[in-house]
Amino acid sequence: MRTWTAAHAVDDLYQGLVPASIPYFVLERNYGYTAASGLALAATLGGSLPQLLVGVLVDRRRVPWMAPVGVSLAGVGAGLAGLAPAYAATWLLLLLSGVGVSMFHPAAGAAARAVAGDDTTAMSLFAAGGSVGFFLAPLLATPALAAWGPNATVLFIPPALLLAVVLLRAGRRPVAARRPGTGAGAPTPDRPRPFLLLTAVEIVRSVLLFGVSTFIELFWLRHLGASHALAGLALTLFLMGGVGGTLVGGRLADRFGAVRTVQAGAVLTVPALVALRLAGGPVTGLPAAVAAGMAISIPFAVLVKLGQDYLPSRPGTASGVTLGLAVSAGGLAAPALGAIADTHGISAPFTVLCFVPALAVAMCVFLPEPARRGAAFRD
Repeated sequence: MRTWTAAHAVDDLYQGLVPASIPYFVLERNYGYTAASGLALAATLGGSLPQLLVGVLVDRRRVPWMAPVGVSLAGVGAGLAGLAPAYAATWLLLLLSGVGVSMFHPAAGAAARAVAGDDTTAMSLFAAGGSVGFFLAPLLATPALAAWGPNATVLFIPPALLLAVVLLRAGRRPVAARRPGTGAGAPTPDRPRPFLLLTAVEIVRSVLLFGVSTFIELFWLRHLGASHALAGLALTLFLMGGVGGTLVGGRLADRFGAVRTVQAGAVLTVPALVALRLAGGPVTGLPAAVAAGMAISIPFAVLVKLGQDYLPSRPGTASGVTLGLAVSAGGLAAPALGAIADTHGISAPFTVLCFVPALAVAMCVFLPEPARRGAAFRD
């Protein structure tokens, strides 16, 4: 599990590098908010559209090369994007980086679940690895971006290539696995309708995550009048809250149940986002950034495991959707939020985001608890 947790952190470092670098494209290359959010859209399209196909492939064939090749593309695409001389080239490189993410998540998610079995806390460690990568991206990138501008993204290529070598070597070794749903009793059937509902909940969560992470630095810079350091700190703390929320969510699910934990996270997100929108200053608003990140991420690992519980015969497909397709789909809302910011100011997207969690709250009411081993359901 440690290898896959670390791999998830490195892979999602490149997803976090995109929102961390967007303010520097705006400030140094004079991109508008809509154009800047289009860069987030490029990474999102690459990271969402191929996920389902990759997940099906992972379920049907043994493809140990998928994860290492994926993380390599994620790193090379994001790393070269800052060097690209034109907007179109930057956009295409971020699209390539997203494709790499699409290749990594289904394979890694299925492998991690095989090791974790039915332990939500163990899966939360794997999921938290991705949150750690998101968190480390602005922490590591902001000083370099502030010093050298978007060109600094090239410094982040080596970790992807090194990790690819590690995963290729690990793929040649047999791994003892604890398969989910093994043991006494008949195998649990797939439950596609609850899985589709869960996917919709994850998409709403993803819209919130991408929306806040894409615009929070600019909100601190242009609405709260913060320095670059404080703006970068706000994004870092938001993502750090996400790490904590992911870990807390896994423990809550083991104690109180998966569905109750998802519901609690959706409800808590509403006051957290309102507090973020009403932040009165660049320093006093920092606790709200942490709280928002934590509330949004409480359901993350739980949704990943719950998705695999709903589709026990297709863990790669479930991982491709919950870790990849649904998570990345939130970036599709970034251009709309960017257009709102261009028209009404940078605070306007945060006003809109305060109302989005209501959709997740409403849908969570209809999520069923996962089936017990040997039980049969009709969906």
